[in-house]
Amino acid sequence: MKRLVLLLLLFLLLVACGGEPQYFGTLWPGPQQATDFTLQSVAGPVSLSDFSGKVVLLYFGYTFCPDVCPSTMTDLAQVMQELGKDADEIQVIMVTVDPERDTPLQLADYVAHFDPSFIGLSGTEEQIAAAASDYGIFYERHEGTPATGYLIDHTARVFVIDKKGEYWLSFPFGMARDEMVSDLRNVLKSQ
Repeated sequence: MKRLVLLLLLFLLLVACGGEPQYFGTLWPGPQQATDFTLQSVAGPVSLSDFSGKVVLLYFGYTFCPDVCPSTMTDLAQVMQELGKDADEIQVIMVTVDPERDTPLQLADYVAHFDPSFIGLSGTEEQIAAAASDYGIFYERHEGTPATGYLIDHTARVFVIDKKGEYWLSFPFGMARDEMVSDLRNVLKSQ
């Protein structure tokens, strides 16, 4: 009898563990092929396709952003630390929505402040607009204060592009770090 009960408990445990993983981020209705683009880093041209075989966390922001971007980049840096060795399979890329002020050198300095492995990309207004459009990113310049100059309202979402070059998951602004870590571990396991 004890043996039967133990076997039943083991079976229930296996069934419970074998289900679909739970994701905390926003799941898309189906996988979308990530549109490739080439922009400028401090080291030269970088294409999204250069990271085939890695999970890419793609974020659109700008270095003069007063709150959302530094908060997002801090969260991503801490997520990478919490992932430990698994972070080697992930690349964080920040694309500026302010190419007028964000040179590749400024972006490199900015993202390195959070994590030296992060990559910052810039380009012409047209290149940035095309890349942002492909991912449904809204951004709009508006006047700030005399002290700040102009500011840019922008979509604050991190796209998770899997190793096959598809995105079907994204992280909204303010998502809990432990939930991002859990989602990324599930993405890595599914690849």
